[in-house]
Amino acid sequence: MDACRDHPGGSPDFSGAGHCVVDRADAPAASPSDDDGHAFLDVYDRSVRDVYSYLMSRVQDRTVAEDLTQEVFLVGARRVAAGDSVDTAWLVAVARNKLVDHWRAQAREERRRRAWFSSRLTSSSGVEEVSVAARVETALARVNVGYRMALVLRHVDGLSVPEVAECLRRSVAATEQVLSRARAAFRIAYGEADDV
Repeated sequence: MDACRDHPGGSPDFSGAGHCVVDRADAPAASPSDDDGHAFLDVYDRSVRDVYSYLMSRVQDRTVAEDLTQEVFLVGARRVAAGDSVDTAWLVAVARNKLVDHWRAQAREERRRRAWFSSRLTSSSGVEEVSVAARVETALARVNVGYRMALVLRHVDGLSVPEVAECLRRSVAATEQVLSRARAAFRIAYGEADDV
């Protein structure tokens, strides 16, 4: 099966062996002189699968790959609006930078979470509290980093939903949805933590 073909749900098929490859010579650069950004849309159509494939192959999380892909194309749109041109190769380079930023943020969040749990474990006097904290840590490690970040900001750091939304750079409604999904994923992971 061609890795670039869409599933009925509209997502690229990654069951194949490789990434979608677009002949960079065939993808024209978009520039601000093009009418109504049509050239940027053409570059988007030709590049979105390459950018998404690049990110998905590295993060292995559809939601994160989609979010990062969106960020890449926002940067591209801003560049075109500022008078510069973009092409697939440039967008993949931006994707690489966004991926590095994502990994750095993920590492910071992981260090912060471990520090919080370490402080909780050392201040706990009962074995049962340590066991619960260990289960919580295990469950949090099993949910994707986006969900983990939302849960920690809301329930560990005690931020309000609008404050979490600001940190995640999402709308309040989107953040409420993320938190709802994150809680459901956490409940499942917490139940599975018994099996460890």
